Amino acid sequence: MTGPLEEVYEAIEDCLRACNQCYDACLEEEDISHLRDCIRTDRECADICELALEAISSNSPLMKEVISLCAKSCRLCQEECEKHDHQHCQMCAQACMECAEFCEAYV
Repeated sequence: MTGPLEEVYEAIEDCLRACNQCYDACLEEEDISHLRDCIRTDRECADICELALEAISSNSPLMKEVISLCAKSCRLCQEECEKHDHQHCQMCAQACMECAEFCEAYV
């Protein structure tokens, strides 16, 4: 794996890490009631990122479709995380935006 696909893979890994960190940090907040949608989108985005990493690693015939789905999931997570002022949410939004851009450029 070289070139653009390697960059996509690395962006997805970064996004997966950021989503998991945001998810965990949200659960540690004192009042999580306003973070429910953030927690949900973090979890879903992380799951789809994992699927995309596997699709790339196995050179799946559905790789481009999965990468496209990953971009969509990242955009949704980015939009949700941007609504919150917590540093972990803002860092996740940034990682999701970057991942979506790499994925969109690839497909």
